[in-house]
This record gives sequence, structure tokens and C-alpha cells, in this order.
Amino acid sequence: MKHLIDILDFSVEELQELIDTANDIIDHPEAYSERCKGKKLATLFFEPSTRTRLSFEAAMYELGGNVIGFSEAQSSSAAKGESVADTAKVISCYADIIAMRHPKEGAPLVAAMNASIPVINAGDGGHNHPTQTLADLLTIHREKGRLSNMTVGFCGDLKFGRTVHSLINALSRYEGIKVVLISPEELKLPSYVKKDILKEHDIPYVQTSDLESVMPDLDVLYMTRVQRERFFNEEDYLRLKDSYILTPDKLNNAKSDLSILHPLPRVNEISVEIDSDPRACYFKQVLYGKYMRMALILKLLKEAGKL
Repeated sequence: MKHLIDILDFSVEELQELIDTANDIIDHPEAYSERCKGKKLATLFFEPSTRTRLSFEAAMYELGGNVIGFSEAQSSSAAKGESVADTAKVISCYADIIAMRHPKEGAPLVAAMNASIPVINAGDGGHNHPTQTLADLLTIHREKGRLSNMTVGFCGDLKFGRTVHSLINALSRYEGIKVVLISPEELKLPSYVKKDILKEHDIPYVQTSDLESVMPDLDVLYMTRVQRERFFNEEDYLRLKDSYILTPDKLNNAKSDLSILHPLPRVNEISVEIDSDPRACYFKQVLYGKYMRMALILKLLKEAGKL
């Protein structure tokens, strides 16, 4: 049974296969409109979500399938104390594939170990968000025509940003990647990510708190919000929440073909004035996320023998 819990669950070849399928869906949507007819996706969201949950639902509907599930833990038997393992076993009786978001790191892995259908990690705490990474990879590939030989800057909350951790993990397997880490001291990339990914794969990286000083070097700028829900101390959040605000003047020295990504939701770390800049890719990212989730659902259902 194939699951997607961590982006490393897929080889570079499999990632390219998903990108190729997503591109084909973009070009020939009508050919995919009934591929999942009669199949059900269960969206088990124990944590709030707009884009990810609706993206999965839109993906399944556009493949001709159906969706069941819940959008908060209080709507499920978790409120009565049911374990993730038992929930996975129960849902396996009703659906063909599961997309799960959970505030606890490792919960989707526990679900995968107990489910008899494919499980997709739709975000687990501050740990991983592999399907957002699929959206990021497709966006970069369509904008740059490649996933190698580029300098990628990550700006904002690099400590709790699961999307950052997942994308660094994915890009670590491509040649010629350089990473620039831009954050306040308190929100630096965790040392284990630097050790296990950047140093392990011999990826050149620099750390700085000054976005403008490194802007000219960047091919991709990945902005993130400071995540209030990950903080234990409200005072720390308020002190750090406006550490970086991308405004048009800060792009004066940026490359003309810079690609600006953001996993969203945006609070105020990217000025709305940037939205009309051709380098802004974050709303394209949302759309590409739907196509990559369609490709992913097809791949996992096929490998499970359900298509």
C-alpha cells in the first residue's frame, strides 16, 4: 500500500511523473473528468484549513469522485476520545483514500499504519506538509522550466514552517540547489533540518536576518507567515509577527524573473501591491495545488488497485 506521509516517500522519478500528470490534466481536463467515478475521498481534518481541504475536495470532484469527512476535530469521534488508529480503521470501511490533517506530528503516519486504504498527509503539526510541497514543485517547474540549478530563499517562520521543511527536503535531491535562510534569530530553521538535510546533502546555505541584502541572488523567494497557532507565548508572537513585510521597494534589486511563492494564508507579510507584479506566483500556487492533488489521488488509487 503506497501512502504519502513525507515528501521523501516519492522518488525524484515519481515526483516528475506527478508533475507530468498534473500538466496533462491542465492541458486536457476533460480526459480526467470521470477517472474516479464511484470512488470516495475521506477528508479527516482535525485542524482548520481552507486551501488544503477545499483543494482536495475540488480535486476529487473534478476527477468525478465523491468526498466525505469532517473539517474539525469536534465534529468527529476524536472528541469522544477515539484514537487516530481506530479512526483510520473505521474510515477504511467507508472510503477509498484518506487525506488527513492533524495538529500532532506523526498522526498521519499512525493512520497509514492502521488503514487498509492509501493515506495522504495533509499537514501534521509543524512537521510536514508534502502536498503543499507538490504544489510548490509544480509552480517552480512551470515558472522556471526546471527544479535544479537555482538559489531559493526561505523567509519568515523557518522554525515552525512545515511547508519550508518539506520543500527543502524535496529540493535537496536536485542538482545545483543553493538555499538562503532569512529569519529572526528566534525563528531560525531547526538544527536537525540543517544537519539531516542541508549538510547531509552538501547543499550550500547561508543564514541572515536581512532580506534585502540577499534579494539580488534569489531565483525563488518563498515567503511564510509567522504562525500564531504554533506559539506558546502571545508576547513572542506579537514581537515577531511583522519581522518581514515584502513591499514593492524591496524588489528593486530583485531579478526580473524572480518567482515569489507563499503557501498562504497571507496575513501582512506580502503587500497586496505585489499581487499585480508578474513575479507573484502565490495564487497560481493555489491552482497548481489542485492539479497536483488530482495527480496524487490518481497515482495512489491506481497503485492500491482501486482504479
